[in-house]
Amino acid sequence: MVRGGLTLAGGILAGNVIGFARVALTAYLLGTHTRADSLAVAMGPLDTVNSVLTNSMLFAFVPMLTARRDGERAALFLKLRGTFVWVFGGFAACLMLAAPWLMRALAPGLDAEAFRVAVNLLRILAVSSAAAGLAALYSALLYTERRFAPTAFYQASINVWIIVAALTLWQLLGVYAFAIGFTAGACAQLGIVAYVGRSSLRDAKLAACDLHWGEILFKPAFFLVYATALGLNITFTRAYATHAGSGVAAALEYCIRGVGVPLALVVQPFSNSLLPEIARLRSLGRLRDAFRLIGRTLALAALVAVVGCAFALALRHPVIALFFQRGSFTADSTGLVSAVFLGLGPSLIGWSLFEILSRSLFALDHRWPPVLAAVIPILLNVSLTLRFGLSQPEWIGAGASLGTLAGFAALFTLVTANRRLWLTQK
Repeated sequence: MVRGGLTLAGGILAGNVIGFARVALTAYLLGTHTRADSLAVAMGPLDTVNSVLTNSMLFAFVPMLTARRDGERAALFLKLRGTFVWVFGGFAACLMLAAPWLMRALAPGLDAEAFRVAVNLLRILAVSSAAAGLAALYSALLYTERRFAPTAFYQASINVWIIVAALTLWQLLGVYAFAIGFTAGACAQLGIVAYVGRSSLRDAKLAACDLHWGEILFKPAFFLVYATALGLNITFTRAYATHAGSGVAAALEYCIRGVGVPLALVVQPFSNSLLPEIARLRSLGRLRDAFRLIGRTLALAALVAVVGCAFALALRHPVIALFFQRGSFTADSTGLVSAVFLGLGPSLIGWSLFEILSRSLFALDHRWPPVLAAVIPILLNVSLTLRFGLSQPEWIGAGASLGTLAGFAALFTLVTANRRLWLTQK
């Protein structure tokens, strides 16, 4: 588990170092102007969708593939791939067709020109969802073999392609270069994991797979509902920010990226390396050891998240000014992003702990508690934001932060109340 966590952490660290350069380039070229708003409301939700698809595939099928060996595993994977090629392709096509209606829901406050650009960006980015979903399926296969390295550099691939596309195509295509780079990066990562995973399929002697396609589609449904509900917390905040004035949605997106870097470093190494280990302990009937491992992981993650959040809040303004205040990113942009981060920054604590505990419960096949608790952040966020009109920059992310903390508290309470019962179940 430690080796897998370190491998994933290395890939995530590389991705976020490159991601820093990507955000700096975005800030330099777009600042907090209307073009940045268009990119934020299109790329942000698609990034969330791709994350939902990726995690749904991993947490639905890593335990299922882990429980099978060699030929049975390869046969199951081929059946999964044959099914989800059509599912993800159809999903991407639907995103393209529904882009105008989706943007009316995701960015109701944009002016007409910014809205048109956002629709076009969403259509370009839709292709990345098909690639991301299929790449996650290959990643699930590689996880069962403890081969973490090829999958660890997904974000690095995305960021490299965005930077290259922005630098080479900016003069010709403007803001569309970012969407083209994002999509190209997702397709490149699919190519990498497919190439690495082919050895597992080529060497295996295929066995019969009698798993019905209905069960295949149903398996990721719980995690899909959970991740969608959790993602709506930020999606609502981003949509509401388009009513708060020009540049606020873009400022929020910069802050989301700022929270996303430490969040990825906390959640992904812990949860992704924890998943196969918990699945193994569950298959051996060692549930007490599994819960002990989850508890220790949560304690360590809480310490890292609290310390990281405190430093980020204390140093937010000088750090933003130092790294981003140049080009189109002016002193006013620094002040706006710093103000928005004050409300959104604390979400790191609740969000990271909620994700680690939820993913652990999915690995133990306790699916209902995470799904039920995932509704709490969005409900509390909507209630607080609309009730108190939290449209000032300092408060625009406060509802999201309080929502994630409340969601984790509720989920932890559910786990504590049911742990003794779960330990007695076969």
